[in-house]
Amino acid sequence: MAFPALFDALKMHFRARGLTYAAAARALDLSEATIKRIFSSRDCTLERFAALCALVEVDIAELARSAPRQARLLTALTWAQEEELIADEKLFLVAICALNQMRCEDIVAAYVFPESEVVTLLLRLERLGILELHAANRIRLCVARTFAWIPDGPIMRHVRAQMGDYFDYPFTAADEGMRIINVRLSAAARTALLGRLEQLARECSEQHAADAVLPLVERPVASICLAVRHWEPRRFERWLRQPAHLT
Repeated sequence: MAFPALFDALKMHFRARGLTYAAAARALDLSEATIKRIFSSRDCTLERFAALCALVEVDIAELARSAPRQARLLTALTWAQEEELIADEKLFLVAICALNQMRCEDIVAAYVFPESEVVTLLLRLERLGILELHAANRIRLCVARTFAWIPDGPIMRHVRAQMGDYFDYPFTAADEGMRIINVRLSAAARTALLGRLEQLARECSEQHAADAVLPLVERPVASICLAVRHWEPRRFERWLRQPAHLT
């Protein structure tokens, strides 16, 4: 069996579940080298692949639905598409629900929209290329794990307008937190830091995809804000001897 996309998807589930190659080898009574070779060559028997899937409690059919299809997945929308989304609150909400791996029935259960209206909105999102709507209203996303809103586009401008609501909160719950760290870094260090943030964003996306097999009640929404910029509080700027971007 040699389907690279399926092996990539399975590897994603391994990382998301924290399952190491050594642990998989012990569970299947194989050598760690054998497990590494399976994933590096992306080839093994169907029976062995099914056994690997069982270790992370995902079946092959579900894996196939979540397998990366990077060649034809969206990494961003156009400006006009983002404007269309943000202009219709219901359309935007259903888009966020779909991106959060919610099923049509989950959306109907969570919000006061009848199923017919949700389906109509999903069909509009299909025309935008964000998803495909299949039989029994099954949603298949068409966005890459690297998908992002336009940095200063309609969606991000809307998001920034909500930042007061986002940050007016104590962040004191056990599974919440916020840290602001002000440092002085070289250009090379900034580039490296941005690379690590991108990696963290990819890991969050992979965890999100892996957890999509869980019931909705077991995966409450989490909003993560990652940002790096040249910034000093405005109250300090009046004392600067040179422009802020040079400090």
